[in-house]
Amino acid sequence: MKKLIVISGLLLLPTLALAQEAEVRLDSAPVRNEPVQLQSGARTFVNYCLSCHGAQSMRFNRLRDLGLSEQEIQANLIFTGAKVGDTMKVAMNAKEGKQFFGVAPPDLSVIARARGADWLYTYLRTFYRDPSRPTGWNNIVFPNVGMPHVLYTLQGEQVIKQAKPIARPEAAKEEAAEEKGEHSPQKLVFEITKPGSMTPIEYDIAVADLVGFLVYMGEPAAAERHTVGYFVLFALFILSLVFFALKQQFWKDVH
Repeated sequence: MKKLIVISGLLLLPTLALAQEAEVRLDSAPVRNEPVQLQSGARTFVNYCLSCHGAQSMRFNRLRDLGLSEQEIQANLIFTGAKVGDTMKVAMNAKEGKQFFGVAPPDLSVIARARGADWLYTYLRTFYRDPSRPTGWNNIVFPNVGMPHVLYTLQGEQVIKQAKPIARPEAAKEEAAEEKGEHSPQKLVFEITKPGSMTPIEYDIAVADLVGFLVYMGEPAAAERHTVGYFVLFALFILSLVFFALKQQFWKDVH
């Protein structure tokens, strides 16, 4: 019986985690599949993320799809002895990562497909100072996260100033939620205590660019596949007209 209770509790943990994250309202990520945004995001990724997180399903030379030459990739986006044809590996191994952060930093090849662009966009903008944490940082979207705020030199340091409940559109839903013991989602207001090198608007743009690159990295052929899909739909439309004309010709003498 005890084993059954333990197993049931373990099965419910993902559900409880999702319920906790659902209390945070995610901001919509302004991601555009444009070369300029993706190039900017790639630059931020290799400068701030690739030191701890790898992307072993992504090769540097795939960045040619973003309009970069191999010479530009080698000169501006590779800071180790890696070659353009190598995958985006990280020097730190899993054992070292666990020792430094308590858990090994995950590979980011498909993080956007696993988490979603809105989650990543909100996550990277909601780090705040928390002296109780080993790294001195905490996060609203991912409470008690082991990762420090690696972009703090850009954003600056912020603290939670206040939290306001988000009004629900219908009072009935509010009452029903209270009866179930649920709480309204909180809209958190932050206060910058130490400015970074970017303004808040500039930082939001930089994060959007980074998230855009993470989305691209999760499926680099997505844009090409969409383009091919349009051509296929157009070809099918033309063929349907041809088949309809043939049908009219074959059945014209049938009454």
